[in-house]
Order: sequence, then structure tokens, then C-alpha cells
Amino acid sequence: MTVMIAAVRKAARNVQRDYGEVSSLQVSVKGPADYVTSSDKKAEKTLRAELAVARPTYGFLGEEETETKGTDPDNRFIIDPIDGTFNFMHALPLFALTVALERKGEIIAGVTYNPVTDELFHAEKGTGAFFNNKRMRVGARRELSEAMLCCGLPNRATKNHDEQRKELAVMQTRTAGLRCLGSTALDLAFIAMGRLDGGWTHGLKPWDMAAGILFVRESGGFVHGINGEANPLNSGGYVAGNADMLPQMKKALEDAKKL
Repeated sequence: MTVMIAAVRKAARNVQRDYGEVSSLQVSVKGPADYVTSSDKKAEKTLRAELAVARPTYGFLGEEETETKGTDPDNRFIIDPIDGTFNFMHALPLFALTVALERKGEIIAGVTYNPVTDELFHAEKGTGAFFNNKRMRVGARRELSEAMLCCGLPNRATKNHDEQRKELAVMQTRTAGLRCLGSTALDLAFIAMGRLDGGWTHGLKPWDMAAGILFVRESGGFVHGINGEANPLNSGGYVAGNADMLPQMKKALEDAKKL
């Protein structure tokens, strides 16, 4: 955990500096897209380099670079250097660097850090999850009608627009409110600490949710794959909440399929 936190904080220094530059680039017609791509890649290189010094035999799976196999087949780091890239591109301070350690197919440690708000989330399997060193617990609301949930919104590249629109329509009638933050890493961290009561999202990769899955579980919550899988890591999406909220959410999503 010490190694992972140190690596994230080091990579975050450059990301935070670049974020300031991106803010000024908003005035240009070309926009900051190329700049953000560079920032993403620089952050992942820093993370890989720092983690490799401490754990040279571990493999890597990251968003920006191809998977690297380690000589230790049981361990690999899963990295998203900037989760919420589109937010970053628009100088919206809802993005994070996130790193998880997977051992024999199971996430055993994770770190997520938003350098703009200086909010650090971390967890190790069996020891709890923490927000700026304070213990996190999922929210205690029991009724979906009282809940504020996070969700993902389909973009133009999404193939299942109709399916997701039906889900949104059902959830809008059964919850107190929906929010789309644009960063899965922060969505799951916020569920773990009770800022959000639950959430669901399609179209994800392992690096989007690896650390967050552990946060929710170590905070007393539950995370399943979007289609009911016990291990959501490679399922393409998740549904998460406390013991009371999760079955109500899953029922709502099943009802949406009948529309």
C-alpha cells in the first residue's frame, strides 16, 4: 500500500500541473485533446516505473499501454492514469488516478486519488477501506425510493442505447435522484463512503473499476457484474450498493429489460 500510494502521488503531481494547463487551453478552437493524451501516457509511464522499482516481477494492465506480463504470474497491477479523461479535458475536477493490485484473479489492494480535491481512497483486502485515512462505510439507506444513485450515460459510440434508456427510465421513477459523474473510479469510491447510495454502469474495462470494487466491498457493500456475475472485473459493468439497495437495483434493471 505504501508503494502504491507513493506512486500515485508522484504521478499526480504532473497530472495536476497539466490540469492547470488544460484549463487555459479551453479557449482554443483545437482544444486540449492532444495535450490530455500526452498527460495520460506520462502518468501511466510514471506509475509503471515507480511500481516496477518496488515490485519488478509483477505484470501490468493499463489503459494507455499494452498488457505487460511479469515473471510472477500471480500478481499484476491494473492502472488507469486518468479515469474521467473527458472531465479532465474540460477542466471539470471529477477525475482520478487509480491503481489496483490483482493476485490470482482477485483484487487485494487499491488506491484512487483525485489530485484537485486532494481526496485519497485506499483499501487492502480484509483491513477495511479508507478516505484520507478515515474508515469508510457504505450508506445506510434501505429504500431505493430514498436513494441517490450514480450511472453512466451512453455516448454516440455506445451500441445499446435503447437498453440503457430503458434502465434510466425505470430508475428515474424509483429513486430520489440519479447522477452521472463521468468517472467510474470516483463513482465507486463515493458509494463506498456513502456519498452515493449505489450505482450501475455499462461499457467498462477492468482498470475503470478494479480499485473501486474493493473499496465498496471493504466498506460493507456489494458489487456484482452488470449481468449478475459474481466477479464484475471483466463483466463490462457493475451494479453496487448496500445489502438492502442491491437487490432493489437489480430488480429495477431486470424490469427495464421487459419494456
